Amino acid sequence: MTGFGDLPRSFSDPKVSKFVLLPVPFDATSTWIKGADLGPAAIMEASANMELYDIELDLEVYREGIHTDHPVESGADPEKMVHSVEKRVSAWLGKEKLVGTIGGEHSISLGAIRAHHKKYPDMSVLQLDAHTDLRPEYEGSPYNHACVMSRVRELCPITQVGIRSMDILEKEYLDPERVFFQEVIRTQEGWMDRVISTLNERVYMTLDLDVLDPSVMPSTGTPEPGGMDWYTILTLIRRVASEKEIVGFDVVELCPGEHNRAPDFLAAKLIYKILGYCSINNQK
Repeated sequence: MTGFGDLPRSFSDPKVSKFVLLPVPFDATSTWIKGADLGPAAIMEASANMELYDIELDLEVYREGIHTDHPVESGADPEKMVHSVEKRVSAWLGKEKLVGTIGGEHSISLGAIRAHHKKYPDMSVLQLDAHTDLRPEYEGSPYNHACVMSRVRELCPITQVGIRSMDILEKEYLDPERVFFQEVIRTQEGWMDRVISTLNERVYMTLDLDVLDPSVMPSTGTPEPGGMDWYTILTLIRRVASEKEIVGFDVVELCPGEHNRAPDFLAAKLIYKILGYCSINNQK
């Protein structure tokens, strides 16, 4: 697998890199379009074609070092995968790295969040997603991708943004003060202020790419109409990074298509933007 940005050793050496990206090519529990296991490799390949100067930030964040770890391989057992991810992320956190976990389906987030929560027990989680993912279990497993936020809310507070699809059974698990439905926020002023007010000082961000509208991100397992656009999501992430401390993140659910590589590039650039926002915040 190509390392993120196809960077030379001097900017990807794990000993000196500030950032670590951990690919998790897992797609065992998704329930419609398969292929999220191909997402990490597609993102890495696309990232090799990015310009590494960020115009908005006037920054070349790669100079701080971005190491791409070898992928987590754990077969088809989601519980085993979660434990494997938690162990690998914990090891990097012990070396004081900022870790971004790259999926793969959304179930991969749980292991990363558990690892971060052990290091940052006072953190909250910001979920950017089209779906609530609050089923207690699904298809006989509590580790299904449709249950990931049920497991996370057992650890720490969650704030859900961009939601526009859910099962009625999930209503009882919603916190009305911490869920921001896309159909509501798209016409409201000040909704980002309210999102940020729900977050603790330390924040882990889990970003399911289906939070974006399918017109810009069609390559997901469950594309839902009416999602966010590119600049809205960037504005939100930059504000969170500037007003809180993003301690870790994941980007999941890219399901790459053979004939449209633009979504792969979008996912790669979004990850690079997140690293840039975190870098600017940490320099304060």
